Amino acid sequence: MNIEKNKVAQIEYTLTDAKGEVMDASDGNPLAYLHGHSNLIPGLEKELEGKTTGDKFKITVPAGEAYGERVEALIQTVPADMFQGVDNLEVGMRFEAQSEQGMHSVEITAMEGDQVTVDGNHPMAGLELTFEVEVKDVRDATEEEVEHGHAHGAGGHQH
Repeated sequence: MNIEKNKVAQIEYTLTDAKGEVMDASDGNPLAYLHGHSNLIPGLEKELEGKTTGDKFKITVPAGEAYGERVEALIQTVPADMFQGVDNLEVGMRFEAQSEQGMHSVEITAMEGDQVTVDGNHPMAGLELTFEVEVKDVRDATEEEVEHGHAHGAGGHQH
């Protein structure tokens, strides 16, 4: 069975950055995803199209087909009092922020006096990512998985 829209695939993967350093890996716990529902970065999902159980490949995905390029407009300096209810702000803390485009995640990247710099870019934005992948299984998705837009069960979403 080939990977195509509305199929659930289980993959083993190792993700490395441009220096070859491991950023993430499935480590014997295959990731299950519902193909064709944007559950993976576009470049990886496109490469998986048509693959079948046992297929192995290595792909380098450019930033534009991964988590996007870094957008400088998503870096802002704001007053510390915008973080009401948080006693000790620290670089590296992540928060959910409301903007005109809806909710998004921001990370504190710098602090100076009562000014806090936050970055709304994905932590992997601007990075070229290399995946080594092995397809472990491909199956038809259930009606519920298609309705929910993600895989359930082992390696997928648990309800």
